[in-house]
Amino acid sequence: MICGFLGICCSMQSLKEILDRVFRGELSPVEAEKMLKLFAVDELGCLAKLDGKRELRKGVPEIILAEGKTPLDVAQICGVMLANKGNVIVSRCSLEHLEAIKSLTALDETFVVLVNEQAKMVVIKERVSDAGDGRGRVGILTAGTSDIPVAEEARVIAEEMGCSVFSCYDVGVAGIHRLLEPLKRFIEYDVDVVVVVAGREGALGSVVAGLVDVPVIGVPTSNSYGFGAKGVGALMAMLQSCSLGLAVVNIDGGVAAGAVAALIANRADRFRK
Repeated sequence: MICGFLGICCSMQSLKEILDRVFRGELSPVEAEKMLKLFAVDELGCLAKLDGKRELRKGVPEIILAEGKTPLDVAQICGVMLANKGNVIVSRCSLEHLEAIKSLTALDETFVVLVNEQAKMVVIKERVSDAGDGRGRVGILTAGTSDIPVAEEARVIAEEMGCSVFSCYDVGVAGIHRLLEPLKRFIEYDVDVVVVVAGREGALGSVVAGLVDVPVIGVPTSNSYGFGAKGVGALMAMLQSCSLGLAVVNIDGGVAAGAVAALIANRADRFRK
């Protein structure tokens, strides 16, 4: 039923017809945006293609998870995404995946390949002379140095979604005085949301949520051992937090946290303007 309904919506208004109506003043840009989002859902729901229009529909780009896929599979998917969309993001990328991606014949001087070794992420996009300032403002904190790779995942995603990101690492509760200066900077930057990445007992998320007046996204990491090992203790502590304003994503969920943070920040920026 859903597929049929969306097919009707798509057939009623082709992409060209929608743009023509905007040009003639028959549709406002806001109305056209809503119709284009429906058009994108139709492409996904009825034609089983890669979800390249996800960013148009919901503001979050499609991200290729390399983990569990062969290097050849990842490279082929990247090739299709580059041909259809012009850019691609790959997460949990091994050296073998990276080598396969770099061997793509579709890559030429018009593309730049950005590799974040800490986050194990690759971004391929067309070269731009000046990216300009980001829209929403995201702050990212880590409790320890070992939490940085997950934080970097969040940073890459938030930046690729158009946000300005302000980060400060290794400010956990074992030395709580280290937290004060980053929070002052976040207030000066007027960040819209704060991502807190922490392992062990995950206490930093609760502390930060008790001090700031913006949403806080807690990311428990698997950097723990013994009782509550592999992030279970941090996850449970964050979920049990008594500090209101703290929401929690899955263990090591840097990509998810970056996407949620960017959606919040970009929405806030829209109304700030």
